[in-house]
Amino acid sequence: MAEKILIVDDDATMMRLLATILEIEGYQALEAFSGIEALKMIAKDIPDLILLDIMMPEIDGLEVLEKLRLGSATKNLPIIMLTARVEEDDIYEGWRRGADEYVTKPFDPKALIGIIKTVLSRSVDERLQERERKITGFHRKTQDAQGEGASPQA
Repeated sequence: MAEKILIVDDDATMMRLLATILEIEGYQALEAFSGIEALKMIAKDIPDLILLDIMMPEIDGLEVLEKLRLGSATKNLPIIMLTARVEEDDIYEGWRRGADEYVTKPFDPKALIGIIKTVLSRSVDERLQERERKITGFHRKTQDAQGEGASPQA
């Protein structure tokens, strides 16, 4: 049976593109055009993985991510943020709230499939360790950047 991947994006063109890519690779693509629709679908049937956009009406993808991480049945659900938000603060916020990976649009379809396969193959512990590694790396990078601008003490 094909693994189910829920695509959550309010852009119909992007949704169709992603569904086609996933179906070619043998996945079953499910579609939700809003965060609220996604949460309702997940309550009925939990997918194997979620591709989640940030910028959506009503509730954004980060709020959806946070709600899923608080749910006992969904706290370990593999979630990849797939978004046009490319600022470091956005990426950090995605990881901090529990994303397993953060992919920016535009994306390379082959690379995205590779990321999906990697995330699906990781255990929950491996995904948590990877997320922690990324958050720690972000903190180090931020501290290094702040140190470069600091003036020496007299």
